[in-house]
Amino acid sequence: MTTAVAAPFRFFSLRVVTTRRLGPSLLRVTLGGADLRHFASDGRDQSLSLFLPHPGQDAPRVPVELGDGWWQAWRELPDGVRAVMRSYTLRALRRDPDEIDVDVVLHEPAGHASRWAAGARAGDPVVLLGPAVADNRAIRFRPPEDTDLVLLWGDETALPAVAAILESLPPGLRVRAWLEVRDRGTVQDLTTPADAEVTWLVRRDGSPMAVDAVRAARLPPANRPYVWIAGESGCVKALRRHFTAERGIDRRRVTFVGYWREGLTEEQLREVE
Repeated sequence: MTTAVAAPFRFFSLRVVTTRRLGPSLLRVTLGGADLRHFASDGRDQSLSLFLPHPGQDAPRVPVELGDGWWQAWRELPDGVRAVMRSYTLRALRRDPDEIDVDVVLHEPAGHASRWAAGARAGDPVVLLGPAVADNRAIRFRPPEDTDLVLLWGDETALPAVAAILESLPPGLRVRAWLEVRDRGTVQDLTTPADAEVTWLVRRDGSPMAVDAVRAARLPPANRPYVWIAGESGCVKALRRHFTAERGIDRRRVTFVGYWREGLTEEQLREVE
């Protein structure tokens, strides 16, 4: 008897179904395709990678096989031919028909992904690197079972993850969340069965940012808090120091993810990490 083990990640050939503006700087791209029948995820802050074509290409160029050497094979494709890779969070997965939503921040000045998303039309091809196993290592939000308080912070790039996390939490769990966005138009109505207090920090309105806002907050008493922080790397590191050094939270109960770094493209960020 042989035992088959499903590969945890694979390439999915998809196409744009539709796009929808969620605010001045946020666009929802819905992707679909027959390949999505193999896509599986437990949600929360599920990360995935989109491979985008260059202008003039009819489809993104990626390695044929997803094996141990796919990264190097992708890197060895010529500049201007190699598909542009960008990391995102799964916002939603639906069946019948199989579709996923990915929320894209439209940066100023626009980078490749922002330009692609702003100009995306139904039928445009995209390749996705994502999970074929629901519980996979690209889900980072994993509070211990004894957690009695969840603390969340994220900027625009982490907004889809925070929204999905809030939807996944059990009724009554206490949650304190801070979401930092550029425009008031990006503020969303978030739903959760948890006992959550969400504070929106709008940069253009002069709200206190990141560490200042969190440091000034009075937190509810808790014996076993869990912290999840994601967004710009510098802010994430400063907040991690605040929670561990100033708040005294056990480092093992803090999850922190730098989605981007000020002044660096994703390619440059990968080179320095």
